[in-house]
Amino acid sequence: MNYLIFGGAGFIGSNLADRLATDGETVTIVDNLSRDGSKLNLAWLQQNHPAIHFRPCDIRKREEIDAVFQEAKSVDVVVHLAAQVAVTTSVTDPQLDFEINALGTFNLLEAVRHSRFDPVFLYASTNKVYGGMEHIGIQETDTRYEYANFPEGIDETCPLDFHSPYGCSKGCADQYIRDYSRIYGLRSVVFRQSAIFGTRQFGVEDQGWVAWFTIAASQGRPITIYGDGKQVRDVLWVDDLVDAYIKAVHNIDALKGEVLNIGGGRQFSISIWTEFGPMLQRALGKEIPVTFSDWRPGDQKVCIMNIANAKKRLNWAPAVSAEEGVERIAKWVMDNQSLFES
Repeated sequence: MNYLIFGGAGFIGSNLADRLATDGETVTIVDNLSRDGSKLNLAWLQQNHPAIHFRPCDIRKREEIDAVFQEAKSVDVVVHLAAQVAVTTSVTDPQLDFEINALGTFNLLEAVRHSRFDPVFLYASTNKVYGGMEHIGIQETDTRYEYANFPEGIDETCPLDFHSPYGCSKGCADQYIRDYSRIYGLRSVVFRQSAIFGTRQFGVEDQGWVAWFTIAASQGRPITIYGDGKQVRDVLWVDDLVDAYIKAVHNIDALKGEVLNIGGGRQFSISIWTEFGPMLQRALGKEIPVTFSDWRPGDQKVCIMNIANAKKRLNWAPAVSAEEGVERIAKWVMDNQSLFES
């Protein structure tokens, strides 16, 4: 099959492209290479898979997207991963956030709608579309916050509440894609993703917390925990996410128009420091000093995806536990220290 991966030089995109190219699929990376690490990921992909094609494109510019489709001889699947990904950036520069996540997605949707190829369309949405979830009761334990009444996490019927400009822009795109399927027959699947982590992730303080803490700790950089460190996320190893994407493509007739929560679920949930910190210290074999600061706007005390629907509809389940994933990413970071030198 012929894949166009918008944002394909990013963390998730490079892992997806690597898997697809290894499986013999035709892959075109579409990216403006603005994200930290994207040029390194592209070079890695092209070294390991010379057949992968690269096409520069900024999704804020409709004419550039149209040119990508006009040049393509065939497009079976479009995977939309191009995004502004940090809540904090969206607060400081909401216009940039809107232009990339909302307008950029609209531009791409229109290009797909008018494409002669009728491709499958996969979109990486976010758990942030559910907002702060203040209406959901939360209880505190020694190491974490938990939902009082949702032991398996929140499912797709949870009310949307686009808290933060980032939540608004991603939520706007999420709903546009859902409605384009209803109105125009777009063969889409929206994945509301939790905390994805893995190799090729150049995490920074504002986004990609597992990778950022691992990189910073390995190099002795200062680490700040915003809040009390008991905030809980369900983490999902990137290979498990890629499995879900591929299964969605292969079952698109049954899944088109669906919105699916995707993450590690309750089984692979972890607090961002009180539980993750000891795991990371074991993986790196050293104590990790941290400082604490005020909570950041839009931060959820708990966000655990109920993934029962994804398990059923995709015949899928996450396989890599939080602790195993932390060990894997710690090894990758330690084996590739030169990639993170400033």
